[in-house]
Amino acid sequence: MTTMTTMTTMTTSNMKPLIFVLLILLNSSSFAQKSLKAMSLKETKRIESILAADDMQGRKAFTAGNEKAAAFIADEFEKIGLQKWNNGESYLQTFTMVKKMNANKRTIFTFDLTQEGEQVKLSNVVGILPGKSKPNEYVIFSGHFDHIGISSRNMQNNDSIFNGANDDAAGTTAMIMLAKYFKKLNNNERTLVFAAFNAEEVGGFGATYFSKQFDPAQVIAMFNIEMIGTESKWGKNSAYITGFDKTNMGEILQKNLEGTSFVFHADPYPDQQLFYRSDNATLAMLGVPAHTISTSKMDSEPNYHKASDEIGTIDLKNMKEIIKAIALSSRGIVAGTETPTRVDTSSLKRR
Repeated sequence: MTTMTTMTTMTTSNMKPLIFVLLILLNSSSFAQKSLKAMSLKETKRIESILAADDMQGRKAFTAGNEKAAAFIADEFEKIGLQKWNNGESYLQTFTMVKKMNANKRTIFTFDLTQEGEQVKLSNVVGILPGKSKPNEYVIFSGHFDHIGISSRNMQNNDSIFNGANDDAAGTTAMIMLAKYFKKLNNNERTLVFAAFNAEEVGGFGATYFSKQFDPAQVIAMFNIEMIGTESKWGKNSAYITGFDKTNMGEILQKNLEGTSFVFHADPYPDQQLFYRSDNATLAMLGVPAHTISTSKMDSEPNYHKASDEIGTIDLKNMKEIIKAIALSSRGIVAGTETPTRVDTSSLKRR
């Protein structure tokens, strides 16, 4: 009787804290679900439509359309309530390069300002959510907002504006939507960096400059998002991760999606060398678990680098589900409870 009474007393005394913990977990899960609902189809379409509109003139680097797109993204960051990088005065991270002609009469760019040529300026757009307990550990969400502008090549129906709806207004839209989600959730232990890169199409210069702002050892992971506006080769609710075998980040993301219908696959186009062809590459070369998430069918994408890459070709519903999957799959990394393995830089192809 004494033993049973004691056990009953212990069980009763333990119930209140147990119930309290369960209520916290339930409330946290419920709030996370409500935050996911903030990723509405209407909002996804609004942002995507603005970035891919004709008046952005294809967002080519060094053009007025490119600057207009940067200003729009900065305004979105302001509305969300992101902080500015290094407590700066602007979300625009402006950098200078030298533009010149090489021996083959081709235009090239360099960060070496001592060289002769025309000095030109470009801007990334960067905002942050400071981490609560691990502010010096960074998780980056990114996409490039530039495209290839107005051109007479690959024209269709006399359309010369290369809107870049999928490449990469889609990834930039995803990055902005994720900023909205994590700001609303407001429980990130690590600092989240939201970056819209410039000049990816002409050499990845925006990402190169951006990478110089960090000690790579402090960058825990990078989610670069590129061309998620169409179904992958596996259909809906799926995407692939470039360089899947170079870290265990893909395994972490898939584990966090257990119970959902979404699947992350390894890059099915290894011959295309996609791991080295997007803005993740610069930080990956420094050992950062930096990967690109994409759905683009690189062996058969009908609108790739064509004037037909317009908003009407985007599967917005599927795109919204991909953004949700990135949000859910990244939760352990954002919370500071999961840390991907580093890239073995000795195994990488030198660019």
